[in-house]
Parts: sequence; structure tokens; C-alpha cells
Amino acid sequence: MAFDSTSSYIATNALKQAVNAAVVLERPLLIKGEPGTGKTLLAEELAESLGTKLITWHIKSSTKAAQGLYEYDAVSRLRDSQLGVEGVETSLTTSSPANCGKPLPPMSGWYC
Repeated sequence: MAFDSTSSYIATNALKQAVNAAVVLERPLLIKGEPGTGKTLLAEELAESLGTKLITWHIKSSTKAAQGLYEYDAVSRLRDSQLGVEGVETSLTTSSPANCGKPLPPMSGWYC
């Protein structure tokens, strides 16, 4: 599927070529520009045209690349589990030491 201009975003030929190359090669594409030039709109339109979900990450000049990786915060996870926050697993049955040798969920805290 090739990206083309949409009703709410008019892309130049050079931009279309860059976006389509990134899609075909399955590589990221860094879009730089002044505020208000349509970077976010391009991402939204591209995600819609590809039928995928857009995951946004707002960065600033002090943001470090490592912050884009998964960070495990044991204290916050414990607090969330005690407060019953939706989406936080409270059962340890699948990640207890007694289940060594069985597949463990990512970042379960138990290593065998």
C-alpha cells in the first residue's frame, strides 16, 4: 500500500517517496520541522491509511532515548496492585519460584 495525500494532508512528491520507502523497508522515518508544520498530522494520516494504531510519545530536549524503553517500577506496580488498578496482575501463581521451568511473563520479578 502506498501513502498518498489525503483530504486533510497534502504531501509533496519527495515526502511521499520518503514515507513509502520507510514503509516498504520497515524502517523508522525521522520527521523534523517547526511547530505547526504538520508532523503529527502526517503520522496520524499515515497510521489511518495503513490501518494501524498510532502510538505517540511526546519528547522534549531533555528526553533520553533510553526512556523509550520499558522501565519496570516495582514500587509503583506494588502500589497499583494494592489499589486494584485495572490491568495490573495481582496473582503470582504463574511467576512463583514453584513454577520454575515454565514460561514466565515479562518482567515478572522471578528468575529461575
